[in-house]
Amino acid sequence: MRIATTIFLTDLTVTPVRIARALEERGFGGLYLPEHTHIPVDRDTAAPMGGDLPESYGRTLDPFVALGQAAAVTERLRLGTGITLVAQHDPIALAKQIATLDHLSGGRFTLGVGYGWNVEEATDHGVDWATRRELVRDRMALMRALWAPEPTAYVGEFCSVRASAAHPKPAQAPRELTAGLLLHGPRTLLGGTAGPKLFAAVADHADGWMPIGGRGLTESLPVLRRVWETAGRDPKALQVVPYAIHPSPGKLAHYADLGIEEVVAQLPSGGEREVLRALDELAQYL
Repeated sequence: MRIATTIFLTDLTVTPVRIARALEERGFGGLYLPEHTHIPVDRDTAAPMGGDLPESYGRTLDPFVALGQAAAVTERLRLGTGITLVAQHDPIALAKQIATLDHLSGGRFTLGVGYGWNVEEATDHGVDWATRRELVRDRMALMRALWAPEPTAYVGEFCSVRASAAHPKPAQAPRELTAGLLLHGPRTLLGGTAGPKLFAAVADHADGWMPIGGRGLTESLPVLRRVWETAGRDPKALQVVPYAIHPSPGKLAHYADLGIEEVVAQLPSGGEREVLRALDELAQYL
């Protein structure tokens, strides 16, 4: 089982370069970074974990810039977002960022996709909260058109693009979506809580699921697998990556029994000494 990590990197924490080097030196599998463009101070939306929202949410580094630094100083470390708020991006520009990072890293990038929780943040980006899931699906389809090997047009409900020259292409090879259809672009995992809408989206246009916290998988995984296979997807291709977990021997053994091959452990959003100490404690599970 690969053990990757996630951390809120900010202007006050350990740097992307230092943590990336430390992760690769110790043999960790990857570094996933979250995304928030801003956190409106006047906010009615409750924090996802309850209570006060940690300061790190409003100080988060841009994940693509930070992961670009991490890619430049490592050779094996996998890189990912956990998650990218696709609804808050121009999809043509985002497709270029993702393809460039995957190209320069030699195919080491995983695109974690989420629908978001902060209504006010999304509203500032012009997102209609009620249709954000449909918007994300549309923008993902547009990006995959730009990642296709030949110029490919896309016309959707919310966005469109002409058949275009768009390079670089992602380094990762296309995967079979369903018979005769290929999934272009980097590995894509949808984050979110188990449910019919999310599982339908995972089976429709992703490589797998990124459950936050990793609870309840014994009950939810069989449901996802049924939805996945009903959609015509290869049962062996489904990837499930529990995210922001706190490992223990029993928990990792349970995940292994479920067929899970990668987990993402939560690191503290702290300075270099604190984060390296946490890495050394976590290394016992490698």
